[in-house]
Amino acid sequence: MPAPQTTSQPTPNAIEIRGLTKIYAAAGGNPPKQALKGLDLAIPAGSIFGLLGPNGAGKSTTINILAGLVRKSAGQVRIWGFDQDVNPRQSRAAIGVMPQELNIDPFLTPRASLEVQAGLYGVPKSERWTDELLDLVGLSEQAESYSRHLSGGMKRRLLLAKALVHRPQILVLDEPTAGVDIQLRDMLWRNVRRLNDQGMTIILTTHYLEEAEEMCDRIAIIDRGKLILSEDTRTLLGHADSKTLIIDTGEARALPALPEGTRAERREDGRLAISYAPSHIATDALIDALRAASLPIRDVAVEAPDLEDVFLRLTSH
Repeated sequence: MPAPQTTSQPTPNAIEIRGLTKIYAAAGGNPPKQALKGLDLAIPAGSIFGLLGPNGAGKSTTINILAGLVRKSAGQVRIWGFDQDVNPRQSRAAIGVMPQELNIDPFLTPRASLEVQAGLYGVPKSERWTDELLDLVGLSEQAESYSRHLSGGMKRRLLLAKALVHRPQILVLDEPTAGVDIQLRDMLWRNVRRLNDQGMTIILTTHYLEEAEEMCDRIAIIDRGKLILSEDTRTLLGHADSKTLIIDTGEARALPALPEGTRAERREDGRLAISYAPSHIATDALIDALRAASLPIRDVAVEAPDLEDVFLRLTSH
């Protein structure tokens, strides 16, 4: 992929948000709705950043403000060092958004769609890379087919290409794999990693938390319009403060007395599952307690919490 064209980035963050507030006006007899409540967020340049939250948390509003599709009520947004209010054109040029909705003109071919999109961003014809984009997303063979004849997966590929026509430094993927097949998902993640390796900052929203856990360097969780936390993925997983020790005892035995704060159950396969908090008891101390109780130990495994455990713990009300 050719290098992005937008100029300097004076801070180590691709995006800086301070006090971002959005209040939607009353409509249809409904009262005004505050979607964002003073959101503060910093997204490091060059990262794959997960923006997660339950439905109605404010993710889509945040993305639409970044893309210039929704006007904020208050706060400051800097994109690639450009203040969105002072330099709206430069800040918009630094970001590309692959939306969740399939907003594609059915009467244009993929090639024509990319050419029109490039024109809207003011990309000179000599600087356009339409053929490379079509190859990148696997649509070279469908380049001259009407978009209405494309499959759902192909339309999503075209959305990705449209988000990249102006060579942005930042790519936002809004629920990119919702309802897509495994082949398209693999293609998308290969391209995302390739773009990130070349320096592009990726922002991902998804309800597939295993994807966020696998792909993202850093994750922010927002809820009810506020930031709950923003940390690197490994640190974030530590917030669950729970592990499960799986022990093969060889034969079913009565459960021994266990240290306070642990919980044990016998699984259907006969193995003993002991849940505990690493902040209260170390794994080796727990194993020593089991040995002291004369419990035979043929095999040991540890199940660590995943992002779903952390997400539910932080956003359950």
